[in-house]
Amino acid sequence: MHVKTDTKEKFHVITIEEKHLSANMTAAMEDLLGPILQNSVKNVVLNCTDIETMDDAAAAAIVKLQQAYYEQNASFVVCCVQPGAEKLLRKNGYFDQLNPVPTESEAWDIIQMEEIERDLFRDDVL
Repeated sequence: MHVKTDTKEKFHVITIEEKHLSANMTAAMEDLLGPILQNSVKNVVLNCTDIETMDDAAAAAIVKLQQAYYEQNASFVVCCVQPGAEKLLRKNGYFDQLNPVPTESEAWDIIQMEEIERDLFRDDVL
């Protein structure tokens, strides 16, 4: 699986540079994205610009990863979902679970808002 990683101050932008995200790529995707949760910068933007289609198993893996991130108080935002991939995500009921955004810039905004919410919640608990 070909990916491009761009690390920013508060998040990593992971762009999967594949036309089709197949079931046999899910382990590689989990191996790439899972360990980020151990870093000091835990938030991820998954840029899907190049992904035209995906298998059901790949879609399920993305949802599973997103849930794992939120369970660890980290953000996982999906952006730039192409029509073919969106069709499969909608068919399986995953699209709304992922709460995707149209652009990478909007994904950055979501991460910043979620960071602020976590900071406010943490202050309320103290």
